[in-house]
Amino acid sequence: MSGAPTRVFVARLAGIAAFDPRGDQVGKVRDVVVTLRHGANAPRVLGLVIEVQPRRRIFCPMTRVTSIDAGAVVTTGLLNIRRFEQRSGETLVMSELLDRRVTLLETDEIVTVQDVAIMQERSRDWVVSRIFVRKPSKGFRRRGETLTVDWNSVSGLSLHDPQQGVDSLLATVENLRAADLANVMHELSPKRRRELAAALDDEKLADVLEELPEDDRIEILASLGGERAADVLEEMDPDDAADLLSELPPEQAEALLSLVEPDEAEDLRRLLRYDDYTAGGMMTPEPVILPPDSTVADALARIRDADLPPALAAQVYVVRPPFETPTGRYLGVAHFQRLLREPPSTLVSAVLDDSLEPIGPDAPLGQVTRYFATYNLVALPVVDEDDHLLGAVTVDDVIDHMLPENWRDADALDLVDDEEI
Repeated sequence: MSGAPTRVFVARLAGIAAFDPRGDQVGKVRDVVVTLRHGANAPRVLGLVIEVQPRRRIFCPMTRVTSIDAGAVVTTGLLNIRRFEQRSGETLVMSELLDRRVTLLETDEIVTVQDVAIMQERSRDWVVSRIFVRKPSKGFRRRGETLTVDWNSVSGLSLHDPQQGVDSLLATVENLRAADLANVMHELSPKRRRELAAALDDEKLADVLEELPEDDRIEILASLGGERAADVLEEMDPDDAADLLSELPPEQAEALLSLVEPDEAEDLRRLLRYDDYTAGGMMTPEPVILPPDSTVADALARIRDADLPPALAAQVYVVRPPFETPTGRYLGVAHFQRLLREPPSTLVSAVLDDSLEPIGPDAPLGQVTRYFATYNLVALPVVDEDDHLLGAVTVDDVIDHMLPENWRDADALDLVDDEEI
């Protein structure tokens, strides 16, 4: 493998691009597959787990890697796009070896694996060559000493440790978007998935839960404990939190709702009254709502909030008091593009779009979908029979409900599992 470095540390490969010989990117490296062997044989590197679009993980044997370093991986371009499935005897370095506690043979100390180095032998096989470990901390706020040792200077690599930590795994995924992190967690073993979920902060975990398949969401929520689960639900978008609660047994859902802040629990209970595939079941009760005497400057300041999803930031809803859903009389919607064209002092009530008819909460998915397609909308107000604004449906929620339940696993590439690219 010409040009390849003598040694590559695996943690530095996380997320780097994989290219074909023409220089076109085929995906990103997500993990390294090794097999732990007995006796004096170093663990052998079998291949890389590469994520290709759309968020599918495939296996790339090391025989199809022509160059590997900390900046990029180059492959032969002949990659089987069958979805990666971990086999018996295979170990994922980033997911399962990092943070493992092993014994340093020279001193009999228990140390933690921070990184693993791989290198290519003269036989052209890749093997684990060195282990970067950290000793236990000594003293207040002092991190333990780190050192790099030969792979055979430690014992315990092949043994399951129930106290395996999660710090290094967390470091490798901390910059991933929520959808990509959800894909990583979906591929982990249940144990590691629960450990990683426990290590994420509430806001990040809430974002990830919104992207995970139903079974994973229920499993993780059940592992958190009541108080933590309630805190995470509060961080989720209300419509997604309501969807998750609807997947739980009624008594479990009610127990969690009793731990949620009363105002938020009331919103969730209201959403749970609607069928999942209706406007009421898909809407968020927290769109941007303003009184009619607000100015354009007020409206722009509200939609400038970085935490506001783009679809909700596309328009503001003007109502009579009260201003919490269900509101007073709904007056209309102001689109952000129109707001940008108006003087800041203009009243928002003067730039309302009165041609956009709201939809009722019981409108079925088909009707909502046709409305979005007909008028090229990104969000749609939901109003009851007394003209009270109940919330807004966004286009991303409509798309989520149009796709099959297993859409994160079933994609167009499933039709060509046995083809190669």
